[in-house]
Amino acid sequence: MDPTYSGKVRDLYVPTDGRFRAPVGDVVLVVASDRVSAYDHVLATPVPDKGVVLTQLSLWWFEQVADLVPNTW
Repeated sequence: MDPTYSGKVRDLYVPTDGRFRAPVGDVVLVVASDRVSAYDHVLATPVPDKGVVLTQLSLWWFEQVADLVPNTW
């Protein structure tokens, strides 16, 4: 699947099939990459596993606020 939008450090995907728990059109996937941006420039050397760490941190927060804000995690 190609990203709908690719920013300096994140890619945005809008799934067009029913593989997710929400109806088509209600899901947006934000993928944190290993790319690094500083002062509005993408640096040439990525940080290994940066995207993985950011995703794990987001999942932890989704669990922490699950009783306050509905989410799919």
